[in-house]
Amino acid sequence: MTAFRKIRKLIAGDPLDPLDRRTRQAIAITPLFALIGLGADGLSSACYGPEEAFLALGQHTPLALFIASATAATVFIISFGYSQIIELFPAGGGGYRVATALLGPRCGAVSGAALLVDYVLTVATSIASGVEALFSLLPANAQAFRLVTELSLIVLMSCLNFRGMKQSILVLLPVFLGFVALHAVLIVYGVAVHGDHLAAVLPAAVGEARGMSHAFGPLVVAALLMRAFSLGGGTYTGLEAVSNNVNMLVEPRVRNGKWTMFCMAAALAFTAGGIIVLYMLWGTKPVEGKTLNAVVFGSVIDHLGLGSSLARHALLAVVLAFEAGLLLVGAQAGFLDGPVVLSNMAADAWMPRHFRHLSTRLVRRNGIAVIGIANLAILLWTHGDVTTLVVLYSINVFLTFSLSFLGLCIYRWRSRHGGRGWLRPFALAALGLSTTVTVLAVTLVEKFMMGGWLTVLVTGAVIALCFLVRRHYSEIRTQLANEDAPFAGAAPQVDGGIPVRPDPSRPTAIVLVGRHRGASMHALLWVERMFPGRFDNMIFLAVGEVDAQSWEGAKQIDDLRETMSSSLAYYVAQSRYQGFAADCRIEFATHPAAGLMRLAESTMEEFPDSVCFASKLIFRRVNFLSAWLHNRTPAEIQKRLQSQGRRMVLLPMKVG
Repeated sequence: MTAFRKIRKLIAGDPLDPLDRRTRQAIAITPLFALIGLGADGLSSACYGPEEAFLALGQHTPLALFIASATAATVFIISFGYSQIIELFPAGGGGYRVATALLGPRCGAVSGAALLVDYVLTVATSIASGVEALFSLLPANAQAFRLVTELSLIVLMSCLNFRGMKQSILVLLPVFLGFVALHAVLIVYGVAVHGDHLAAVLPAAVGEARGMSHAFGPLVVAALLMRAFSLGGGTYTGLEAVSNNVNMLVEPRVRNGKWTMFCMAAALAFTAGGIIVLYMLWGTKPVEGKTLNAVVFGSVIDHLGLGSSLARHALLAVVLAFEAGLLLVGAQAGFLDGPVVLSNMAADAWMPRHFRHLSTRLVRRNGIAVIGIANLAILLWTHGDVTTLVVLYSINVFLTFSLSFLGLCIYRWRSRHGGRGWLRPFALAALGLSTTVTVLAVTLVEKFMMGGWLTVLVTGAVIALCFLVRRHYSEIRTQLANEDAPFAGAAPQVDGGIPVRPDPSRPTAIVLVGRHRGASMHALLWVERMFPGRFDNMIFLAVGEVDAQSWEGAKQIDDLRETMSSSLAYYVAQSRYQGFAADCRIEFATHPAAGLMRLAESTMEEFPDSVCFASKLIFRRVNFLSAWLHNRTPAEIQKRLQSQGRRMVLLPMKVG
């Protein structure tokens, strides 16, 4: 084994068999693991979302009670909406599938593009916020190493996710549990210490609102509250993560997904709302180089009376370390959900097919790589500034929220004649739509010149790329369908006298075949024309690619087996009709080139006097998309076989 393969195995782990039914059970995750790997993204937003909302109030801190209440309520409103999505789309896909199915493919592409940018920013924001929390404990001169630390963590988490979802969650389990336990204790204690003041909190908030109304008018009060509420929109990011990955849960998926969603919402509502209340009760003020969480929890810990300042500082360090750790756990959602959205969009031809590929560990390796590289770029560009990242982050997630709730509203309204149970879910979806649209509009207007324009630009560029890829695939699909049309019928019947089994001692043509019958028949017919009478045997090799879509369930795998078997039977029958002794070989793998290479090597050893053939598509118009999206597998196999001294011929086929 080469050094490169050893390193790759160390990073990715041992391969898994996609055809073994036990593999699916082994990598499916329980609700607890889903809460950690998927729900941590939502919970981790409590580390930065409440701070943005509280600071937006300025000196009117008594009004924070209204923000805390609205925050908790909004968390449940959005989570109830996504529980409906889980029920309607148990195969996962979240906002992209909702918008595609209920609003149309174009709206689906917009939602998917926004989700992709959102998940890139999920990782960047979580990593930057976590490192910021950790560096709050270090001297000022340590800030110079912040960006390097963030970039290193991106690389580390990318490598961790190549091993699989469950393995990455297991590593981060203690961090999640430690965060929940410590923050629950500190929030409860911090509120209880001011228990004698709680009765005056509501009158103080009402009095502050009345005083501002008399001085400036009620519209100013409403605008201030709405601005603070909207700028704290980062609190709700990550709530959609569970609905995107329902298919990863153990059965029953829908029930487990809805339970995970409820637990995540309850934890986030308690934590985010509780932290805002702590800010208000403890009179928290910004401190240079520290997050508000570091300031308020430091005050609460000082009140515990632990004795020495060293002990208090150590406990605060543990609290902030768990915050930083949870933000790293929250970054998992970007690495888990981003590749899922990419593969779903690739299945609908909005993104290159490469994003449907699975690694030997059955993870979407190309999607993970793209998320990792994009995060390195965004952190370098923003220098890891959390404020800028949160602005970029929240705009995209609320665009997706709004499209999802709009789709739910339309679906519930259309199904209103089906029974009495439509009104309550419709009302919840309408409430969610009005809330998310308002937050989106306020955030976009308020922060447009502070970085919001960049989100619009980047998301627009991703949408344009989607439409470009879709148009290309549509054109190529039409052209290949024309090439397939002459061979659409059943295979011809074979008369007697043709040898059924190929003789290994006779000259043999090995033909690599794929999904398109026209391209495969082109290779077969050209072998006859170019080498008349040269070959007695014809062996067809094909790989059934187990990609993200075929891996969704056992039925998809069975359908793939049936499709590949019937396709190869057609080629064998055609060859026997032409007078060849024909047979076929098939393998199921996550990487077509590797599977075909194994088949070719073993078949050429069995048939020493053999030549391998494959079609290579030649397009009428060649551009960067045709060069990027096509013709890679045959050329790669030819290069490998020729390096071994074996013979392979690529047969050009003009398309269009």
